[in-house]
Amino acid sequence: MKIVFPYIAQAHQIPHSFPLAAELASRPGYTVHIACTTNAQEIFVRQLLPLYPKARLQIDRLKVNAIGRWLQARSAEGVPPKGFMLVSNRSYFKAFDAAVVPERTSLLLRRLGLPKLKLIYGQHGPPGRAITYAPDIRRFDFVMVPGKTQLQRYLNEGLVRPGHYHTGCYPKFDLVRRLDMQAPRLFEQARPTVLYNPHFLATLSSWPKLGFELLDFFAASRDYNLIFAPHIRLFDHQRASLHRALDRYRNLPHLLIDTGSTRSIDMTYTHAADIYLGDVSSQVCEFLLRPRPCVFLDAHGVDWRDSPDYPFWQVGPVLRDLDALPAALARATAEHGQWLAAQRAFVCDSFSTHFDAEGRAAVGDSVVAGADAIADFLQRRQ
Repeated sequence: MKIVFPYIAQAHQIPHSFPLAAELASRPGYTVHIACTTNAQEIFVRQLLPLYPKARLQIDRLKVNAIGRWLQARSAEGVPPKGFMLVSNRSYFKAFDAAVVPERTSLLLRRLGLPKLKLIYGQHGPPGRAITYAPDIRRFDFVMVPGKTQLQRYLNEGLVRPGHYHTGCYPKFDLVRRLDMQAPRLFEQARPTVLYNPHFLATLSSWPKLGFELLDFFAASRDYNLIFAPHIRLFDHQRASLHRALDRYRNLPHLLIDTGSTRSIDMTYTHAADIYLGDVSSQVCEFLLRPRPCVFLDAHGVDWRDSPDYPFWQVGPVLRDLDALPAALARATAEHGQWLAAQRAFVCDSFSTHFDAEGRAAVGDSVVAGADAIADFLQRRQ
């Protein structure tokens, strides 16, 4: 059985499927390839390889022709257009029995005349927003579903069918467990550390309306450290002048500015922070593996209370403007107890897990069952 794990987008998608590739590659009867588009992707993948010493992984580079290189040089995302890469590498994908993908653009492979190629969707990021339930998910042959709440909505909306899904697998947690990450010390001053993690979509994010006002608030603060680590795509399309506008914060000892390093995607910051401050980024789910205070920013006046697309806004106070932020932060730790049950329920529903005696979510061992499910599905479809 020959399986490919292609990476045609930014590096933040790699941790969401690489552990599955490594697990399958450690088993007899499977030839597993990792297909990278860029040098940065390949470097990241090779950094992860030592964590999985039994994995017999073949690392390939997808073909990028002169047009692709031209498009990549003009892309703020740092990769050629995803559809272009799929079409350009049709002959490469033709050799495989299955492709396990963390994004939905790869459904284009359906239209490229590859009849034996099974498409398995692993998604990237935990459940939450409406995009998690995009209608085209039903076009995949098999779907990996993190938790029971998401599965129920998938079933209700006809996005999966019996025998074509597996629930309870979230590969990124296996990777973090192997890293054995401890909460790092990022600041010299022993202040409560806030993680500000805005989403990249302007229609959902707090950044365009509140971002610099918020950074100014923390720059002047003597009470908090701040990690500004937005979704890795937030600054993809931003002008150089906007990047330079962040320079005035970079040398402040109680502010850490990270607009896209690997530490912003490997849970370094969600481990290190004491308080989460954000809008709709799914990293709040990773933060809540060890429940702590959360504060959310509604910069768009959303009618969210009865919406299934904002489940995480049930686990902490939601603010409409920054006038209420100082009081919300001051109360966050003292009032965390009133949100604790909701936070644990949210995590358990999202990842089909439970909390151990130390108050941490028992995650990180779901990859073996996930690989079993993929293997069983492919064997049944031979």
